Amino acid sequence: MIAILWRLVSYWKRHKLVVSIAFLVVLAGLFFQLATPAVVAYAIDSGIGLQSDGSFSGSESTLLQAALIVVALQGGRGICGYFQSYLGEYLSQHVAYRLRNDLYTRIQSLSFSYHDHSQAGQLMSRVTADVENARLFLDNGLLRMFITFIQFIAVTVIMLALNWKLAILILIAIPVVGYISISTTTMLRPLLLSVQQQMGAYAAVLQESLAGIRVVKAFTAEEKEFKRFSAANWAVREKSIQAARISAFRQPMLGFVLEMINVGILAYGGSLVIGAEMTLGTLYAFTEYRQRLTQPVRQVAMQLQNASRASASAERVFEVLDTNSEVVEKPDAIDLGNVKGEVRYIDVSFGYGKDFPVVQEINIQASPGETVALLGPIGSGKSTILNLLPRFYDATGGSITIDGHDIRDVTLTSLRANVGVVMQDLFLFNASIRDNIAYGRPEATQEEIIAAAKIARLHDFIMGLPEQYDTWVGERGITLSGGQKQRIAIARTLLLDPRILVLDDSTSSVDMETEYLIQQALVDLLKNRTAFVIAHRIRTVRNADQILVLKDGTIVERGNHDELITHGGLYKELYDTQLRDQEELAREAGLAATSEEAS
Repeated sequence: MIAILWRLVSYWKRHKLVVSIAFLVVLAGLFFQLATPAVVAYAIDSGIGLQSDGSFSGSESTLLQAALIVVALQGGRGICGYFQSYLGEYLSQHVAYRLRNDLYTRIQSLSFSYHDHSQAGQLMSRVTADVENARLFLDNGLLRMFITFIQFIAVTVIMLALNWKLAILILIAIPVVGYISISTTTMLRPLLLSVQQQMGAYAAVLQESLAGIRVVKAFTAEEKEFKRFSAANWAVREKSIQAARISAFRQPMLGFVLEMINVGILAYGGSLVIGAEMTLGTLYAFTEYRQRLTQPVRQVAMQLQNASRASASAERVFEVLDTNSEVVEKPDAIDLGNVKGEVRYIDVSFGYGKDFPVVQEINIQASPGETVALLGPIGSGKSTILNLLPRFYDATGGSITIDGHDIRDVTLTSLRANVGVVMQDLFLFNASIRDNIAYGRPEATQEEIIAAAKIARLHDFIMGLPEQYDTWVGERGITLSGGQKQRIAIARTLLLDPRILVLDDSTSSVDMETEYLIQQALVDLLKNRTAFVIAHRIRTVRNADQILVLKDGTIVERGNHDELITHGGLYKELYDTQLRDQEELAREAGLAATSEEAS
């Protein structure tokens, strides 16, 4: 726990001056606090001056002076309290700001393989709830722990100076208090860590349910989803109650021990006053310092509990920050520059460990300007092969080159600037159509955006909307159809003007007529560009320079359409069962589109 908290505190390094001022303010406030009982004791003994015969030998001027000093001390304590609170908040907010930024940057830098196995709700919980727990510890907990430690030392020294016998009587009980506090913290820490994990779990359930709310309603699964959320929520409740039960049992036990100290002070200290071995003012000061001694001791358990909670949260935060991406850019990586578009896969393999191979011994050579179509049954490895090109994953065997450069030797930014990708899982941001098309090039002009939209056969549809390019698409593009979202994704990639295109199932969500129009527009665009297309439509297959037929992660056939039909293998089987009917429909759609253009 100490190592984790020390790492958290290291985020203060950039603010050494502010940290120093904050601790000086804390010390000044502590001085004002501890000086007050001594002044009051002086006022009792000298200002009132109660004698053994019941008479008084004090003076009003002494009382007035003492009162003014107390007012000044409390005023100084209030000013220090203000700056302590402000500087604590200032420092904690800066640390939280950096932690959230570091987390967001790390999450973005991690490869697809990490996100394949992580839950968005869990990551959101770490960026929000866990960072906030860490911040609260730095704001209140750490400064209070410092005050507690210094106050305990200072009060102990003062009490020993006032009356060492009475001080020792009080200090005897401190080990008991320490044992109760430390054992409580030891029991609570794993429970608090479990609470944070469960909070992430129910956040993940909530995020998933909200993201799929239309599916939930379509299948009248509200009750089912409520049970999932309630189960996760109940787990948080149970762990929190379990932690509270331990704390609720230990706190009264601690209070009882501290109250026994009060009994000792009253019994022994009172006898000293009666025997004239201690003044009444000193006894008053002792009772005040006893409170200032037991106050930090009583807070030890709470502060350690807060530290445990912060440590559990910080551990979850640092777990993400310490995760290494499987796709790493070399320190001496070169800029790929503008490429011609020659792509080679050389004996490429990929798998999730040795026991889960996905693709094996893939060899592809695509010259600049060629279109390569990938065809095969579901799960044959088509998407995986294309995801290796922009290094969304790294090949576990072999190499991939662009213009002779191994893609692992070039910067990720320059690689992905040359490889445009239209993903199978379409995602639009909750923004305008213009912003979504220009997502990869925010500086693009309106004319460039319109040109990309026209190529994607989207412009006429957009102009028919009330707000045209300023139309808001809603979360994940919920206001648009599948085909419209598909064409926005295509326009978004086209605006980047990449030399290499990867169209992952890019026309699977559009009707035959729309696909025909898109394919006609792409004919000119694909000239002098290298394109890899996962093919589900006959027109894509017929226009391809190469067709690669995959099965079980390997290329089993390659060639053009006519060659593969003549060969009579898996391609012909797929063509007869899936593509032959499309060819007739595509011909009819082409005739309809041509007729509309002529009119």
